[in-house]
Amino acid sequence: MKIVFLIQRSALSGGTYVVYQHALHASEAGHDVTIATLARESPHQDVWHPAIPKLKFVHIDDAARLDFDIAFATLWSTMLDLHRLPARRYAYFVQSIESRFYPAEAVTRRAFIDAIYAWNLPGITEATWIRDYLQAQYGSRYHLVLNGIRKDLYRVEGPRIAAPGGRRPRILIEGGFGVIKNTARALATARRAGGSEVWLLTTSDIPWYPGVRKLFRTVPVDQVPPIYRSCDVILKLSLVEGMFGPPLEMFHCGGTAVVYDVSGHDEYIVHEKNALIVPMHDEAGVVQALRRLIDEPGLMETLKRGALETASAWPSWDKSSAEFLTAIEALCASEAFTHERLVAERERLAQRFPDEFRSLRPAAPAGGNASASPLLSLRKTVRRCRTYMGHVADSYR
Repeated sequence: MKIVFLIQRSALSGGTYVVYQHALHASEAGHDVTIATLARESPHQDVWHPAIPKLKFVHIDDAARLDFDIAFATLWSTMLDLHRLPARRYAYFVQSIESRFYPAEAVTRRAFIDAIYAWNLPGITEATWIRDYLQAQYGSRYHLVLNGIRKDLYRVEGPRIAAPGGRRPRILIEGGFGVIKNTARALATARRAGGSEVWLLTTSDIPWYPGVRKLFRTVPVDQVPPIYRSCDVILKLSLVEGMFGPPLEMFHCGGTAVVYDVSGHDEYIVHEKNALIVPMHDEAGVVQALRRLIDEPGLMETLKRGALETASAWPSWDKSSAEFLTAIEALCASEAFTHERLVAERERLAQRFPDEFRSLRPAAPAGGNASASPLLSLRKTVRRCRTYMGHVADSYR
């Protein structure tokens, strides 16, 4: 089969990680796999995943001159350009209900994204709650393939940066400094709980953060497990998730977790068996949960044992990606969602949301590449500085 996955960009993210895992397995199984990007870039400048040097990357303009058996959108924004890829059939790899990435007041943007799910493209999803939601809301029937995990990488045995389990438990906070990952509030809550050492693992470009003993930025995949093994608990207070990955990785490395009851947590997290679950936005409850782990070492050990039991039962990436490939084969054997249908749905979306659609398809700037403008670069730097200072201020509120 000739398979193409359309992604926004090749930079480090949880969603892109999953795409790369499935793409690499399909490629190694003998299929012709292409990663098409909307951003014009060179993924080989940052080899954060072992699939990057092994897979074929092309910009969408170049991919548009090829032909494929099946083309996958991987994010709602990629659905708007999926029609540019010549394919016999089209599908959607849904990793979350992405309208939830935007605040409630962004009514039009959320409605726009939800309208894309109503196209009823066939596809695959990674979490039970997403499959059930799409079926209940839109009558869509998606193949469910749970994300796997690299058992060779995420395991208790292996190098550490430092030994966990000291008199002061070590808390790892993981995530970028966007709204939905809620990282700044997690840091603030850990500070309020006190009595522990805090490490931060982030994809955000920040040089330092108050109250953080060790900071790790944009770490390649194979260097993440030593960080997990050095910590006792991961504090993850995301407001939206698809398949909740980092706590599961921590489970495999011998730790436990404190999480909100975010979408996807119930795929494998059980309160007081392998982790502690706190109602969404209950920061006092998070402080109490962290204090329990600090003050009750027996509870910490119980949860760690339960976490390892959960980890041992979880599928590897080989098993997960083999199921994903089977799902692709099933999609290719079923009724095709054709190019004509895709274009028609896209046109209806543009007619229903003309202003939103136009805002997402800006005209190319005259006179060359605007991104090369020194003024634009300065503005981006100023915005990054303001954002960083805002996150630091938020952690003190």
